[in-house]
Amino acid sequence: MPYHTDQRSVLTLDAGGTNFVFSAIKSGEEVIQPINISAKGEKLDDVLQKIIMGFKQSMEQLGKKPAAISFSFPGPADYENGIIGNLENLPAFRGGVALGPMLEEIFQLPVFINNDGDLFAYGEAIAGLLPEINNKLKNSSSPKQYKNLLGVTFGTGFGGGIVRKGELFLGDNSAQGEINRFCNPHNIAYSVEEHISIRGLRRLFAQEAGMAFKDCPDPYEIFMIAKNTEDKLHISAQKAFQEFALIAGNALADAVSLVDGLVVIGGGLSGAHSVFLNHLVAEMNRAYETTDNGCFDRMEVTAFNLEDDADLSLFIKGKPHEIAVPYSDKKLIYDPLKRIGVGISRLGTSKAVSIGAYAFALNAIDHKK
Repeated sequence: MPYHTDQRSVLTLDAGGTNFVFSAIKSGEEVIQPINISAKGEKLDDVLQKIIMGFKQSMEQLGKKPAAISFSFPGPADYENGIIGNLENLPAFRGGVALGPMLEEIFQLPVFINNDGDLFAYGEAIAGLLPEINNKLKNSSSPKQYKNLLGVTFGTGFGGGIVRKGELFLGDNSAQGEINRFCNPHNIAYSVEEHISIRGLRRLFAQEAGMAFKDCPDPYEIFMIAKNTEDKLHISAQKAFQEFALIAGNALADAVSLVDGLVVIGGGLSGAHSVFLNHLVAEMNRAYETTDNGCFDRMEVTAFNLEDDADLSLFIKGKPHEIAVPYSDKKLIYDPLKRIGVGISRLGTSKAVSIGAYAFALNAIDHKK
């Protein structure tokens, strides 16, 4: 469905541990001035009243009844039934809170809640990296088209979502795409999120630079140090990003072996891709050794860096050639290069989540008709 021309409106919410940001989307674009409300509240009733007030103010700004409410909310949760579980960042939520059903009762609208990593992936699949790459392939007369996408975010945490043939993949326990739970090759007692996150990058840099974690600069400053060859901590910053890339590439290689689709990276740390993405893709393509001193590819597919012009050109071109159909005069084009691409968010993480929430709601409504 062409969501960018759909005239229906959907109320959205970006729910963080500090602030709730309410908005409304129509035709894939924000159509009201966002409303920012503090998320803090010791009592559950305080937080719920803020959410109700935010959506009421959004609807007043919109000036008409929307088609739905759709937003991301932290987990653990039973997203399908709109029930939020015990949250670390919002401690007022304990024991299961039926947030979705409550909003449906108050506003008499369908309400959809999902994880931000899932909605990020869905937004990029609908209006971001996936259609962009497919258009490039089409314009180059390549028969190759991609239908599957793994979306991951590098930020406060390490999140993920999967889109399969145009549909957001939903697990049986609202626990799909939880890539942050992968084992950390640095220390199997930790999850990968202990390194693939803002705190993880800062910890890696602190170790390389020989400084206390509390004295470590923020990721943007580490990124600038990594780019500045005159800075005395340049090598330490480079090594921190390389180690970050190795761990992230290891996790993505495992995930891609199940998804077999393009990979899009978002989140605050994605802006530093110029210093880590080549290392990440190289790790994904690293070969395994065998006990008889041989080796074989880690993945059945080859990963390409879609932000590198040379890599992108090879990815688009592939290795197509003509083969004959046995016992026939027919010939076919065969491309033996099994490949996936790894690129950076085309929409920006926040916008991708909003578009994902918007499209998910309309898609769900249309499927019910």
